Amino acid sequence: MPDKHELRLLLNSSTPMICIETRDEPTVLRLLTDIAVNTSANLHRPLFRWSVTDGLQRIDIELAPQPLNSEPGDVLGHIRASNTPGIYCLLDFHPYLNDPTLVRRLKDICLAFDTPRNKLVLISAGIKLPDDLRHYSATYQLAFPTEEKRTEIVQQIAREWRQENGGRSVKSDRRALTMLVRNLAGLSEADVRRLARNAIADDGVIDHLDIENVMQAKYKLLNNDGLLSYEYDTARFTEVAGLSKLKDWIQKRRRTFLGETARPGLDPPKGMLLIGVQGCGKSLAAKATAGALGTPLLRLEFGSLFNKYHGETERNLREALTLAETMAPCVLWIDELEKGLSGREDTTGTAQRVLGAFLTWMAERKPGVFVVATANEIKKLPPELIRKGRFDEIFFVDLPKREVREEILAIHLKRRGCNPDLIDLPVVAKATKHFSGAELEQLVVSALHAADADDSALTTQHLVAESEATSPLAVVMAERISELRQWAERRTVAAD
Repeated sequence: MPDKHELRLLLNSSTPMICIETRDEPTVLRLLTDIAVNTSANLHRPLFRWSVTDGLQRIDIELAPQPLNSEPGDVLGHIRASNTPGIYCLLDFHPYLNDPTLVRRLKDICLAFDTPRNKLVLISAGIKLPDDLRHYSATYQLAFPTEEKRTEIVQQIAREWRQENGGRSVKSDRRALTMLVRNLAGLSEADVRRLARNAIADDGVIDHLDIENVMQAKYKLLNNDGLLSYEYDTARFTEVAGLSKLKDWIQKRRRTFLGETARPGLDPPKGMLLIGVQGCGKSLAAKATAGALGTPLLRLEFGSLFNKYHGETERNLREALTLAETMAPCVLWIDELEKGLSGREDTTGTAQRVLGAFLTWMAERKPGVFVVATANEIKKLPPELIRKGRFDEIFFVDLPKREVREEILAIHLKRRGCNPDLIDLPVVAKATKHFSGAELEQLVVSALHAADADDSALTTQHLVAESEATSPLAVVMAERISELRQWAERRTVAAD
């Protein structure tokens, strides 16, 4: 087992302190105990567990805790004075690392490591060592359960449920079981057990609803900093008018992305960049992409990453991208990409470092995260980002064509309880030649207000009158949009 081998090497090394950041304390203690009682590990040292509530207790053999050593200062004094070399697991010791006296006592133990050979193991959800202790420590990362282990856990919980429910078997098909095991990736063993038990316990069935609940619970467990927003019920492509070429492009790559095909030499798709006129459906296309792939949608706003403290912005980005990889398979929607990477008016170099970290991640990331980046100001994007190979494709989302405008109008009329058949959609579509999808939605809203003021049903005339009273963005900013279209003509693929 790789976990045991790596940890055993650290325990036998000359490093006096090991730091283990994890919420799965029972698994770490079980792992340490297995190593300690294994004669082939050559540790030859007793294993102790300490907590401020129970004090010191030997756990490689069953001995009662020592409440007299419950205070952190007392246990460190005991460890330093002990003539018997041992391995001491200090649980949740991180709040005491701000105490200079306790830090000095830890350092004294580390400095006297050779005589006797005491090993300190700090186990907490988060450990920030003072500078005085970093030189004497090593970090151990508890690996997440493998797919084989997760399958074993789910099967074990299913057997437990059967025993508790009169021998009835858990109902599930192969696809639902595979999705459950896959979506439990990136969690500790304790969390895998808890979420798998939640999926099975209520009705003894593993179905699509259980998968959705597991993903939502997983997201809440992992997204401690709120850097990513999460959406599982993503819009389906049927809700998006137009974008026919983009839809076809996604559908052709769906099986490869989800690992449902094993054609040799076929790399999973990495993502796409959507550029276009504001309000023409780039954001909705990102949601619909997740719907078409059948995966959750994670939204990252680059502006939320930036922090005034040096290094914090890059750390925020790394944590957000790590979370996305843990939630895989998923779609990562990066909205208004240019706002975080343009680098203008940045005298600290943060934007350049963020760009470098993002490009490195895009080149080295594991399959399972499909990036959909949207941008309105293409000239603000650094050239390193938009060169061929960064994204699988760059699509340009233009103003909707006449038949697409009819479809958009029909969608928004239906959403508001109106019958599109009672409206002359071709006439309204002709009157809204320069309208974006967002402006068509607002047109319907304005026309409904006008009809309400007249105390009458919505008519074609209401819609046409409102369109004549509106100046769409494509008219107000005609020069900029014309320039954008000229840039995109030979550099991008039309989404429709």
